[in-house]
Amino acid sequence: MTRSTHTLTLDQGTLDVTVDLFGQEGHPFLLLHGGGGPGTVTPFAGLLAEQRPARVFTPVHPGFDGTARPEWLTDVTTLAQVYAQLLDLLDLRDVAVVGNSIGGWIAAELATLGSPRISSVTLVNAVGIPVPGHPIADTFSLTPVELSRLSFHDPSKFRFDPSKLTEAQRAITAANRATLQLYSGPHAMADPTLTDRLAKITHPTLVAWGASDQVVDADYGRAYARAIPDAEFRLLEDTGHMPQTESPEQFLPVLWDFAEAHATDRPRH
Repeated sequence: MTRSTHTLTLDQGTLDVTVDLFGQEGHPFLLLHGGGGPGTVTPFAGLLAEQRPARVFTPVHPGFDGTARPEWLTDVTTLAQVYAQLLDLLDLRDVAVVGNSIGGWIAAELATLGSPRISSVTLVNAVGIPVPGHPIADTFSLTPVELSRLSFHDPSKFRFDPSKLTEAQRAITAANRATLQLYSGPHAMADPTLTDRLAKITHPTLVAWGASDQVVDADYGRAYARAIPDAEFRLLEDTGHMPQTESPEQFLPVLWDFAEAHATDRPRH
């Protein structure tokens, strides 16, 4: 893994984005982490680059893990614009965009921008739209143990003891939580205007969903897929809100096969 920092300039101002890269050649992936921070995608990024010819770019959303966030960057829509410009700066093409949870929301917003650099989009247990009858769990009111019960098919494998955190880790966790609350906006982790804009997406899109997710249930995922023209929906059994963490061996071939089927810059094998 190599880490780099890139300075981007938007109409609102400049900012630095930290990006970790796994793999040196192959199909480029932009992997967007959820509210748990970069650590929720780092092991999977390494696995993908190890098992497939892939270059996996995993940016740290500004404000997470001690990175700086400019005052003007307060919402997912603007964050998606940041990543569209990042793809331009890195001159990436044929990019498979993948996002989990709020990272999926960012990926969906990025897809609405229609960048020609993107060849496919995979939304993994994404949030971001209101679905009547299928509310998103209020994760901010839950203890780590309660959140784990909603997030995993088998929470016993992912026990977390917050008492073992160092003071520095506690500070980062608190800052991550505050940043997530800021990005999630005033509408309970959703943007009421997003559903209509999803209809404009032209990129091939896969909506992949852990069947045991109790943060956002599978019917929420099906509604997400219905809102995007020609999107595919894939249910992942025995896994919850973070398939890349809980069931990487099941999720990886699903993601890879979809991304390769829609690759644009290389001959198909």
